[in-house]
Amino acid sequence: MDLHEKMRTLPPRPGVYLYKNADGEVIYVGKAKSLRARVRSYLLEASQANAKTGSLMREAVDVDYILVDNEHEALALENNLIKQRKPRFNILLRDDKTYPYVKLTLGDRYPKVFVTRRLRRDGGAYYGPYFPGNLAYRVVDLIHRSFLLPSCKVDLSRDHPRPCLQYYIHRCLGPCVKDLTTPEAYAEAVRDAQMFLEGRTADLNKSLHERMAAAAVSEQFELAAKYRDLLITVDQLQEKQRIASAEDDDADVFGFHYENGMIAVNLFHMRGGKIVDRREFFWEDLPEFVAEIGEGEQENAGAESAEAPFEPGAFFSALLKQLYIDQQYVPANILVPVGFSDRDPLSDLLAAQTRHRVEIAVPQRGEKRSLVDLAGQNAKQSYDQRFRVLQPSRKAVQSALQDALMLENPPQRIECFDISHIQGAETVASMVVWEDGEMKKSCYRKFKIRTVEGVDDFAAMHEVLTRRYRRVVEEKQEMPSLILIDGGLGQLHAAASALEELGLTSQPLASIAKREEIIYLYGQENDPVVLDRRSPVLHLVQQIRDESHRFAITYHRKRREMRDRESELLSIPGVGARTRQRLLEHFGSQRSVAAAGLEALAAVVPPRTAEAIHAHFHPAAAPAPLPIVNNLS
Repeated sequence: MDLHEKMRTLPPRPGVYLYKNADGEVIYVGKAKSLRARVRSYLLEASQANAKTGSLMREAVDVDYILVDNEHEALALENNLIKQRKPRFNILLRDDKTYPYVKLTLGDRYPKVFVTRRLRRDGGAYYGPYFPGNLAYRVVDLIHRSFLLPSCKVDLSRDHPRPCLQYYIHRCLGPCVKDLTTPEAYAEAVRDAQMFLEGRTADLNKSLHERMAAAAVSEQFELAAKYRDLLITVDQLQEKQRIASAEDDDADVFGFHYENGMIAVNLFHMRGGKIVDRREFFWEDLPEFVAEIGEGEQENAGAESAEAPFEPGAFFSALLKQLYIDQQYVPANILVPVGFSDRDPLSDLLAAQTRHRVEIAVPQRGEKRSLVDLAGQNAKQSYDQRFRVLQPSRKAVQSALQDALMLENPPQRIECFDISHIQGAETVASMVVWEDGEMKKSCYRKFKIRTVEGVDDFAAMHEVLTRRYRRVVEEKQEMPSLILIDGGLGQLHAAASALEELGLTSQPLASIAKREEIIYLYGQENDPVVLDRRSPVLHLVQQIRDESHRFAITYHRKRREMRDRESELLSIPGVGARTRQRLLEHFGSQRSVAAAGLEALAAVVPPRTAEAIHAHFHPAAAPAPLPIVNNLS
């Protein structure tokens, strides 16, 4: 059955359809109230006149479909299939960044707490999202200091011989070492952290008051003082937290700027009536997606290019589905610059998902319209910054790097390492330093690998980081904001092992893989950071990586030249270690030795040795023997 015949046999029921090419790849996913009517509309002359629809239909050779009960299920299924299959003709949210959550690993023997941007069904408890992003780090830091729950990567399913630095600075109960804490005390700290994260301050205060009184009665005054301090901390900092809530004055505001086939979108997050953060999206080459037919998508279209028609309604329909469906938190109000056909079904689906009212509005006047216009103006600025190749400020790049790599603070210092060798010979390593926006060459370091033989980049990386950061710890120097490794997961884990042995379990660590240009964050290797090729953040990371590679290669070549120089001179008959040293001290380099004449060589070494050296470097010349001078006295 060919494509046209199959399209005519589709049932008139809600569902999702998938166009496939000759290789069986899904190239477009769409949803419909009636599969038969929607899919057959592609055969209409009006659809074929559309260049993009025509391009899709010329490539499609098959159509598959999945029936569902209603339009809400079709919306959710369409979103999942687009994210799974990544069809070429659909709008794809490539930079699928989410705001951070605080995760409590309740499924572990000793639960940990840390910041994450990925929600999984793994038995852990997730709290958030947090606006702005650095609030999540401040909350986790408070939990470390007050409730002493760790964020480290240490395996707590077994006992270790000694605790790490976090225990000694009183930011961890030390569950990694036997008898430093008890399961009961640790479980109590976990319950306190849960109540704090859930905003149950009344329950937490009551529990802390009761435990403080009980400790005082039993004359455990140090324990009572601990509970007292914890009470004060909770009272002081609870008001400063702004965990996202579902209040009526919470809103997400969208604006866009489209020009020359490229689009920039700005998203403002408003919480409690205030703009607390901004998010940017970019598409350089919009896919040849198929716009909904006959649904008035052109109203309020904004800037359009005559060369490439742009349907903003279809664009925002696809964008909002990927942003909000299956997300734990969705604000009550979503303000967009244009309408689209499935706005009401999407609102209903999100309301059912979040259990509160969700309105997707297209404001026409008043304060809300001013907010949409403001987002549009910022989108225009983002467009210029990205596509007109304006150089972003150092502060902006640092902030973007912090966000992309989930760092607690904007990075001030990055130390990057690379290994260089040829088939295991003369293995060396380099460390370069980026500090406050520029490479700091006075802090560069080079290492000769001492303990590794043969080709073993992982062991070499382990040795280098151990040597570097053991000295940093012993001399009480400040650790860098980020340690960057030139390499893949193997080098990353070797570096992490070295840091863990030194007790530096909370140090931010990442690696950038060659060719793929993928950034791996230690602890989240399953979710690598894939940045746009034009991203200033990627350019900065590449610049630092390339500099470390250049510095390592330079040092490796120097070591190889020294080795070759020494071995070549020693291979000449009559030249030993002392003669070689005398030649190099006199001429300065092996190149100068090779270029020296016979008389110059004879002035430094015996005549026979001079002849051998000259013959070695000038085999084509057959010099006459040096004249024998008789001493006629």
